[in-house]
Amino acid sequence: MKALTGKDLVKVLMRHGWRMDRIHGSHYILKKEGEIRAVTVPVHGSRTLKLGMQRAILKAAGVPED
Repeated sequence: MKALTGKDLVKVLMRHGWRMDRIHGSHYILKKEGEIRAVTVPVHGSRTLKLGMQRAILKAAGVPED
């Protein structure tokens, strides 16, 4: 799995049906129709997310790691 920036991960989630709900500081909160919980993605400029954080966000969103 390639390390992504927060903005790139937000784009991946949006392709899977997640929509931007709001931005709180440097964290993007996304929601999806029919889902109870929201997914939060830290966006700190062009810094890449650590792979553990990236996997945890994708798992919480129900998106495969491909």
